[in-house]
Amino acid sequence: MTRAGGIRAAVIGGAAAALEIACHAGWIDPVSVIPPSQMVAGAYTLLASGEYYADILLTLENVGLALLVSLAFGFLGGLVLHRLPRLRQAIDPLLASYYAVPTFLFYPLFIVLFGLNRWPLVAIGFLFAVVAMMLNTLNGFDRVPVVLTKTARVMRLTRTQEIARVTLPACAPYIFTGVKLAIAYSFIGVIAGEFVLSGAGFGFKIAFAYNNFDNPTMYGLMLLLLLLVGSVNMLLYYWERRLYARQVRA
Repeated sequence: MTRAGGIRAAVIGGAAAALEIACHAGWIDPVSVIPPSQMVAGAYTLLASGEYYADILLTLENVGLALLVSLAFGFLGGLVLHRLPRLRQAIDPLLASYYAVPTFLFYPLFIVLFGLNRWPLVAIGFLFAVVAMMLNTLNGFDRVPVVLTKTARVMRLTRTQEIARVTLPACAPYIFTGVKLAIAYSFIGVIAGEFVLSGAGFGFKIAFAYNNFDNPTMYGLMLLLLLLVGSVNMLLYYWERRLYARQVRA
């Protein structure tokens, strides 16, 4: 573990220990927050019961669908904007202010268009994630060194060879950052949508437990969600480091 990783682990462990002490000492209302040990116990009970597997799987499926669509459209959108500078100049102000728009305003419209099923949630996750992927793809293509493209032409590479062997490897780290952000935003959009209007899923179960003052279940589900998203981010982080190391060696 690196020094930075050790510091992060120490901070998280210290915060958890402080919360545990504060809860047991009565400094925090147990109706609002329970000790981390009870959160872990609640998460273990949920996993052992198997009662929430269907909801967790449903959420993961919705996130996966939103992610796949946002990655495809985000990458293609970034490529098109890179190729068409005039279109980019026209859309740049919209992209800069995109996340200032309350995306959930469109949720009733999606319900009318798609019905009361998973697709409005997938659409919300898509709207959250697609622009992050588009902006990072555009940034990656913008940062490809001119010397690499000139070298590809000197070596008489075809357009396909240039893209596969020069352009994509050069902008891969930036695109990968877009993938990381798209994953996070897909989770945010889908789970937040399940909080608002849904009859199943991770977010719905957390909201249901909250409304019924079932703290062990609510915090257990939240802990499972944090562990899941954190594990995905850690895997992507190590993969991204390998990409950067490969680029530096090149």
